Amino acid sequence: MKRRVILLILVLISGIVVPVWAKTRHPQRQETQTEPARGFEEILDLWRDGKLSELYDRTIQSGKQSKESFIARLSSSDRKPACCWEKLQEARVTSQDERKATLHAKVGIEAKDGSTEFITRQFKMQQDNEVWKVSMSDITSLYGSGKKKTRKHYISKKEKASPN
Repeated sequence: MKRRVILLILVLISGIVVPVWAKTRHPQRQETQTEPARGFEEILDLWRDGKLSELYDRTIQSGKQSKESFIARLSSSDRKPACCWEKLQEARVTSQDERKATLHAKVGIEAKDGSTEFITRQFKMQQDNEVWKVSMSDITSLYGSGKKKTRKHYISKKEKASPN
């Protein structure tokens, strides 16, 4: 009877200790999972606060767009990241290696009229000197053109001549 009680106590203790030990064994892996998401949230804050020069420095440049052009296009955009809890949701990081990661997230983009559109997609992230950066093309895909596209309709000579 005494052996059974001791065995039962050991089983209960191991049932408590092993899961706790397993959770705390790899805190570094969990930390690396959240760092790119935190970095992306900082990037969205720079954009929302109008710190566009700093935002440019937090992008991975492809050489196709100058800093001045990037800032001008972003300044003329009628979209920006939403505030607070709408800004970044459902962030999930897939680490590729120590310096690169892919972030899957739902981003809230606010229009000038106050409406919010949610865009769910993946973002390419890269760590450079302890700072996470996002692909410039990922940012430019979120801000839109800044101007609404209008379709021009040309009236032919026949349509002008016709009274209907």
